Amino acid sequence: MGHDEQIWSAENRETHLYNYDDVFQYIDPVIADADIAIANFEVTLGGPPYTGYPQFSSPADLAAACKNAGIDYFVTANNHAADRGKKGIISTINKLDSIGIPHTGTFLNSSCRDSLTPLMIHKNGASIALLNYTFSTNGIIVPEPVIVNMLDKELITRDVNEAKDKNADIIILFLHWGTEYDTIPSKTQTDLAEYFQSIGVDMVIGSHPHVLQKMFRTKNNVTGNNDVVIYSLGNFVSNQRKPKTDGGSMVRIELTRIGEKYSISNAGYYLTWVYTPIEKYRKKFFILPCSEFENKPDFFDKPEAYLHMKKFISDSRKLLNEQNIEIKEYIFNRNSWVLSN
Repeated sequence: MGHDEQIWSAENRETHLYNYDDVFQYIDPVIADADIAIANFEVTLGGPPYTGYPQFSSPADLAAACKNAGIDYFVTANNHAADRGKKGIISTINKLDSIGIPHTGTFLNSSCRDSLTPLMIHKNGASIALLNYTFSTNGIIVPEPVIVNMLDKELITRDVNEAKDKNADIIILFLHWGTEYDTIPSKTQTDLAEYFQSIGVDMVIGSHPHVLQKMFRTKNNVTGNNDVVIYSLGNFVSNQRKPKTDGGSMVRIELTRIGEKYSISNAGYYLTWVYTPIEKYRKKFFILPCSEFENKPDFFDKPEAYLHMKKFISDSRKLLNEQNIEIKEYIFNRNSWVLSN
């Protein structure tokens, strides 16, 4: 996300240019280790004035920094997608295209949607379909011809069938859904996840609650494949600082080729926390991989910051250890990451 404080933090006061690269410096190696990295981009690039909540517009430098950090694809359908109206949607799409970040979820018009849906990712012989939808645009009407994909079962079912027609090995459904600040998925979420699994979706990845929710990997009784459902990733980077909102997770999902097809062979998560020290009278934002920093109290500018991260780790592990199914945490051990037992 891109709250006001994040925008101010990235601005050079003399040149009035923006740079977000240092936000990702500690998480870069984790992102770079993936063959494909996908992120929910929950701001518009609607141009100035740059503002945070409630109607977000960040400098395009934020997207450029994401690309520099190794993020390969964006999903852009979320409740803030229409914050700057039609012009904001168009500007966001055009700027992402100019930076060279493929994306899905919002479109210039119906013909663009038809030609770009699903977003097909081809890597190492795997064919992956990426689809993205949101439950809301915060009451803002999306004027024609631009499109924000809405969370509609019939629409999604058609798009999933299109992905099958294109012989996708893996279908990823990224949904903006759920209840803000609730760590327990709603019945609507669980019902939708079960339905989408039943029609052949391999991964359901969720955002919007701003807190972590449970994750599971199970064998699909309908398709016979392994499925992954992540109800909410929490916050990757934002200025939300209340307990449980000051961090989130990255989920690593491994695919293995079996015969002529790829399937999900493993899944785990990294806990991440947003560290916000004051440097030269300015609040900074750094995404930390928690396991790597949980035993480094001297890294932090104040003991309270370290304790806040430890509290986030403790709360998150309690939730996920109790509720996750077959998805464990990646732990940093002697300069490498290993799945916990």
